[in-house]
Amino acid sequence: MRNMLKAAFAALVMIGAAGYGHAEQFDDGLAPAYYEAMKGKKVVFLPLAMSFDLPQVWAKGMETQAARLGYDFSVRDPNWSSDAGAQALTTLISEKPDLLIVHNPDMQVYARLLTRAQKAGIRVIQINLKSVATTDAYVGVNWYEVGLHQARMAIEACSPKKGGSGKIAIMQGTPTNPNNAITMSAIEDVLAENPEIEVVSSQSADWDATKAHAVASTVIKQNAELCAYVGLWEVMDAGVAAAIREAGKTDAIKLFTNGGGQKPACDSIANGTFSGYVSYDAFGQARDLTDAIVQVLQANLEPGQAPYAIYTPIRDIFKDTMRANSCWTMDDVANAPF
Repeated sequence: MRNMLKAAFAALVMIGAAGYGHAEQFDDGLAPAYYEAMKGKKVVFLPLAMSFDLPQVWAKGMETQAARLGYDFSVRDPNWSSDAGAQALTTLISEKPDLLIVHNPDMQVYARLLTRAQKAGIRVIQINLKSVATTDAYVGVNWYEVGLHQARMAIEACSPKKGGSGKIAIMQGTPTNPNNAITMSAIEDVLAENPEIEVVSSQSADWDATKAHAVASTVIKQNAELCAYVGLWEVMDAGVAAAIREAGKTDAIKLFTNGGGQKPACDSIANGTFSGYVSYDAFGQARDLTDAIVQVLQANLEPGQAPYAIYTPIRDIFKDTMRANSCWTMDDVANAPF
């Protein structure tokens, strides 16, 4: 009798599994078309490089979503080379994927190729760094807003009206980069309204921490009353922080920077390395990006027919406002249901 029951139970399990395996999507008027729009599509990501946190987070989000929705996802990594990126983009245009996700090195270098891709019938989403070409979607931060926030942080800290010296320095990355160009435009607009603030140095370090360290070390030695450094990316600004520390001026010179909000940023705020931080939350951007992918593929419009943007909400983080969830970790990303 016991053996008969075991056999009957096993049969029921097999029937249930078979039924589950062949179950069809319930038709609520949208769901079948939603899944069909993703299935088998080819999505390719062209980052600046895969060697730092931002593209790693975005790629993980797309990889997770691709496995869930059944589209093909791949990465073409130019490893910081604009020439290699342009060549990869040219090759991709001939391969005709369904969707390109592009992280631009500057505002011009890919612009014509992105327009050409759309004319070839390829939809394009730009992530976090937009070129002068407008494509199907832009997902990322409004860099002008970031610049406004950082400039106001420096003014609040250094204004002579509040006892500061009024002297600040700026560490730029690469002037032609969308991040740099737009952020600097905002900073300059705010400074024009606050003539009591003097910029004693505004130099470029090409996003390189070693170069930033060398520049900042010299600027600090030449400006005894320097109140603050405004830097345009946390990774580069690690070099500025080192220069401030080596000069013994951690308490005297404040450092305001921005970045994607990974946990090391919050650690740097907690230990006083960063005085203020503008987070554009790369983890949240990954979710915005995956949402944009399903929107563009579902809409199935002619490339460029109805461009739109999803601008990332930003968050100012200071030591006294930081919370446990102010920054994210790669474990958070790995476990997220994109």
